[in-house]
Amino acid sequence: MNWNQIISTTRLGQEALSTNDIKHSRTQFQRDYDRIIFSSPFRRMQNKTQVFPLPGSIFVHNRLTHSLEVASVGRSLGSMFVEKAENEKMEVGNPLFQEIGSVVSAACLAHDMGNPPFGHSGEDAIAQFFKKSTEPRLKNELSEAEWRDFTQFDGNANAFRLLSHQFNGRREGGFALTYTTLASIVKYPFESMLTEKPKFGFFQSEKVIFGRIANELGLTRMSKDPDKYVRHPLVFLVEAADDICYQLMDLEDAHKLKIHAFDQTRSLLMGFFDSRTEQKQITRMNETLNLVTDPNEQIAYLRASVIGKLVKQCVDVFWEKQEEILSGSFQKALIDQVSPTSLEAMEIIKNASIRDIYNDRSVVEIEISGYQIIGTLLEVFIEAILNPKEGISKKMLQLIPDQYRGAHQSTYEKVQAVVDFVSGMTDLYALDLYRKIRGINIPGI
Repeated sequence: MNWNQIISTTRLGQEALSTNDIKHSRTQFQRDYDRIIFSSPFRRMQNKTQVFPLPGSIFVHNRLTHSLEVASVGRSLGSMFVEKAENEKMEVGNPLFQEIGSVVSAACLAHDMGNPPFGHSGEDAIAQFFKKSTEPRLKNELSEAEWRDFTQFDGNANAFRLLSHQFNGRREGGFALTYTTLASIVKYPFESMLTEKPKFGFFQSEKVIFGRIANELGLTRMSKDPDKYVRHPLVFLVEAADDICYQLMDLEDAHKLKIHAFDQTRSLLMGFFDSRTEQKQITRMNETLNLVTDPNEQIAYLRASVIGKLVKQCVDVFWEKQEEILSGSFQKALIDQVSPTSLEAMEIIKNASIRDIYNDRSVVEIEISGYQIIGTLLEVFIEAILNPKEGISKKMLQLIPDQYRGAHQSTYEKVQAVVDFVSGMTDLYALDLYRKIRGINIPGI
């Protein structure tokens, strides 16, 4: 792979248009960012759980605020890499190389748009519904590959579908984003048939689309498994931005919710700084902390310091591993290659998060609720769409918005329409619809 080919302004569904001949005050990748941020699916993320239940008196992260923060870190990662390339006099003939920060930022903004409601368990709730389904038509009328798309449902693949698929059936193209932005969100560039884990990059319905994008950008195939593509290089920066944010921001939320005490949280964050080699920086940080009286602001300052440190280290790794990344031989996460001190601190935070955060009662309760709600919604709407003339199915189908209906021919397309509908719901909408369907909440009574 090479930088001259993998950064392209060709847009999905608008391939015939020459974007280089169109004059805009915004670059093509800034336009990608704007298309995403002004979209309804992006706005709906403000009511989708990240980890903790949506806020009462204390505001914690939701999918939208998480995505905005990841986009900010992603822009820094991309821009710092370009700056480093300039300082090192690296020669790149593609003028779009300067736009890497904008590409990564746009991809980060979109990376979670395919995730269903109710936090990290939402994906598993969808997969488990299909694994346990007794509806014979599901397995009998789907190919093995189509069946695995559902039983190994992945939010990353769903994000690619959301951004590239036109739901109303008028034309292919979805958001009409650039090929490069679309490729930059696909962490696992292969189909569900090629993995035993629920980690893949596109459904059967978007397999041809991704293949076209990969060929245009010159994405190579893995030497050990030629059925799989290697990642677009900028995926590593998108992944790093997400990795940096989610654990640190979950830690900050845990402090606000008093799951972690102040001293414990401060100690976890200070663990990223080596007292033997970074004493001057630690002294400056302590002096700044003494000027701040609010404990939440002190934690926010430390968190920002850690993010800055990890961003620099990830950029250094990306620079050092650039040739291996472009050749497709590097497959590790950048965050796993940072300094030993940072790695140790990340591991300690990870263990503390599993013990105290991800198993906190409030988190477990919303995950259990999500399983029940998502499972019920899938059950009733799949039954309705597969048997539209039976019983209450006609009434149920009226609850599905027009954008998800379309002229679906195959069982795969029909079931996918329901999964699109349910995975796109906010937490509150899914809960409200569940209550109405179950007769728990009757309108007007």
